[in-house]
Amino acid sequence: MTLAILAEPAPLTVNPDGVVTVGGTRVTLDTLVAVFKQGATAEEIVYRYPSLKLGDVYASIAFYLNHQEDVEVYLQQRQQQAQAARRVNQSRFDPQGLRDRLLSRPVEQ
Repeated sequence: MTLAILAEPAPLTVNPDGVVTVGGTRVTLDTLVAVFKQGATAEEIVYRYPSLKLGDVYASIAFYLNHQEDVEVYLQQRQQQAQAARRVNQSRFDPQGLRDRLLSRPVEQ
């Protein structure tokens, strides 16, 4: 018997919002890479995110390691998008104004 060696695509998909997810789950590549960078093993990642399959985690880590520069650019863009969204939300919904309104309410006893 001969072992057939086949190249398989990375288990990564891009959702309609442009976010890369892992293995058909809602776990983002951002999350997987962040946890991996913190020193988690593939097994620990699957333990933390049980919707992931171990093979998909290993394949995604391999993709990250083989395309580290491109993935880092993607992650930086995602971080910039998140910061921009935070700024927009903070300008729309001033948390200080809400806090002041809540503190000005009479306390019921």
